[in-house]
Amino acid sequence: MTREPGARADLDRTDLDRAYLDHAATTVLRPAARDAFLDASAVRGNPSSVHASGRRARGVLDESLARIASLLDVPRSWLIMTSGGTEADNLAIRAVTLGVRQKDPARTAVAVAATDHPAVLATAQSLTVGDPGVEVRELPVDPQGALRMPALAGALADGAVGVVSAALVNNETGALQDLAAVAAVAREHGTLVHTDAVQAAGHVPLPSWDDVDLMSLSGHKLGAPVGVGVLVAKPGVPFAAFSTGGGQQRGVRSGTLDAAHTAAFAAALEEALTEREAQSARLQELAGKLRAGIREIDPQARFTLAEATPQSGHIVHVVFPGADSDSLLFLLDERGVDSAAGSACSAGVTQASPVLAAMGITDQQARGALRLSLGWTSTERDLEILWAALPEALIRARAVGALMG
Repeated sequence: MTREPGARADLDRTDLDRAYLDHAATTVLRPAARDAFLDASAVRGNPSSVHASGRRARGVLDESLARIASLLDVPRSWLIMTSGGTEADNLAIRAVTLGVRQKDPARTAVAVAATDHPAVLATAQSLTVGDPGVEVRELPVDPQGALRMPALAGALADGAVGVVSAALVNNETGALQDLAAVAAVAREHGTLVHTDAVQAAGHVPLPSWDDVDLMSLSGHKLGAPVGVGVLVAKPGVPFAAFSTGGGQQRGVRSGTLDAAHTAAFAAALEEALTEREAQSARLQELAGKLRAGIREIDPQARFTLAEATPQSGHIVHVVFPGADSDSLLFLLDERGVDSAAGSACSAGVTQASPVLAAMGITDQQARGALRLSLGWTSTERDLEILWAALPEALIRARAVGALMG
């Protein structure tokens, strides 16, 4: 079997017999990132040590940081390396909200899109537990997942919101936010803008630094190993200390700096951003074929976002009316298809989607939801395996759905 350009030639034979359609959860490790990690891991020494080994390790780290900064078109001092997108979001929402409040006690609120990732929403909500003086303002979206701008303006009007956060690309539906419009409203009220761009990097253009003050990225969504991410933050952004110790990374996140993961992140980011336009066009074409094949198999299928809706092309979110989502996932898995009902960041628990609820889709209407996501190794073979598995899986999942009422 011939793999299309962009697909890995060294995939395990078992993987070639499966359709991996869950790149939004984690994509495939890029060989360049794997090699960069292994090479950097062979360099001994703590990058903070002043001896020769430490200086050599520091050189690996500094080269990687410079590479990341150049790719993101920012000064290196703006980078705060993290363990992943969740920690980057935690820093942006918790540490910055509290830092802004320390600087200006009138800034007692944080505003977050109702469809944002749990790393943003749950973090914002947790602030009220430790400090009842902090207010969380959830921002409503329209049926296509876009923020309602009048509601945003209303939420920021009193000047109490220190940080507003909206994901550039929604991790469940692929809906694309207009961050320039968000920034235009936020600037009127002196509010900092954060975006979780974890699902966006490598798929859509990243936002202008005229529009955002903070941006979160995650390595394993780009093809780096799990365990590395970055929060990009402008120098004027105030932080409360997130962790204490040696004072590394602007005193925000203390701890030994991780040269190996940083090197892997830099390698994956370079490939993802360099190939973005070509890969985006290729995946949009695959997504179009995926939609067409699903429609042919099941004319009842409802796509959550219309094709004309601003969105990232790598996520196709579809609802099969009457099907039980858990059964559908199991049956597809049994037939060689890796897919998801929604976010994979809820401790492995499939539950009603707050994203779909925020878009006005009821739990009943959302039954049979399936998220199919493409990535740099995706080919038409993945689609063919899905199409072969889907008809019988739907029959059986709908039988379960009928029993459950």
